[in-house]
Formats: sequence, C-alpha cells, structure tokens
Amino acid sequence: MRQLLLATHNQGKLHELTQLLAGVPLQVVSLHSLGIARDVAETGSTFAANATLKAVEYSRLTDALTLADDSGLEVTALGGAPGVLSARYGGPGLGDDGRNTLLLKELLPIGWDERTARFVCVLALAHSGALIKTFHGAVAGLIAFEPRGTNGFGYDPVFYYPPHARTFGELSRAEKELVSHRGQALRRFREYIEDVL
Repeated sequence: MRQLLLATHNQGKLHELTQLLAGVPLQVVSLHSLGIARDVAETGSTFAANATLKAVEYSRLTDALTLADDSGLEVTALGGAPGVLSARYGGPGLGDDGRNTLLLKELLPIGWDERTARFVCVLALAHSGALIKTFHGAVAGLIAFEPRGTNGFGYDPVFYYPPHARTFGELSRAEKELVSHRGQALRRFREYIEDVL
C-alpha cells in the first residue's frame, strides 16, 4: 500500500487529519514516524502558497505521497487577520489560550454583528518535489465574547458556528468534522484519491 505523509508537526492537526482519513486506501504516516524533524518556513502570503511550499519541500525527503495543510482564521473586523499568521499570532511565546485571549482583547469594542470570521483550509498534495493538486474548504461564523468548550484546538473555543448555536470547542468531533474547513478539504481530497487509486 502506498504511503501518505501528513506533513505537519502540529499534533492537533495531525490527530484531526488522521481521524478524517480513516479508511482511505493509503498507509498514513507522520513526519515523526519517518524521522523527519525539519521545519519548512511558511513564507507564502496565502494559505495555498504555504500548503504548497510544505507539501513540495517535504515530498523531496520521501517516496510517499505528501499532504500538507495550511489553515487559519480570518476575522473581518481585523482586515482578515490573523490569516496566514494564525499559528504565530501575537508572537512565538503564545500558545492557543494566549492567542485566543489576544484575539478577544482586540475585538473587545466590536459588536456581535461585526464579529464575523471564517476558518480557511488548503490542503496540497505533492510527490517527488512536484505539486499534484490543492483542495480547499472554508466555514463562516462569528467570534464569541469568551472561550467556550474544551474540544478541538487553536481558535475552536472562540469560533461560534450559528447553525449549531455553539462554538467549535463545544461541538463533538463528529459534529465538527461534518462542517469544518478541514473536513471539507479532506472530503475533496478523499474523493480525488479514491477516484485516482
């Protein structure tokens, strides 16, 4: 069975991607399991550019098909920030809780109707240093006034999803997978890979 390398060092993303890829006709492997410690700098100005950069670079280090993700939160009132800097928002010293606290502080004067945001995900598939295809997903919501829920990771506790009247942090994994940006992109990837294989 062909290997599929999930090119991320982010344990939250790795866990979510692995769950979403259950049953795909490929042997899913991680950078850690292949002994790859190298980081690829995300120097692109778009999610697609960063996902492609990572997929192409990591695919040069292995014979496996390589899937890389770049995703993040775009907040309308902040001009689309944190965007591609979502994982580095506020500087290197901040973890998920710190980034959420900073985001809520910046949005303090903003009323409910103006707290619109969306999660975006781009997956890039590459092999032997060449891009094969990209897959996109996006989900719209609002930024809550305080974190709610302990599920998920990143900005999930502050991302309020109106159709479920809860934050992503309050949704079960199954509920989130059905509607999330990453879930959408992964379904498009699965359809493609199952068709090709």
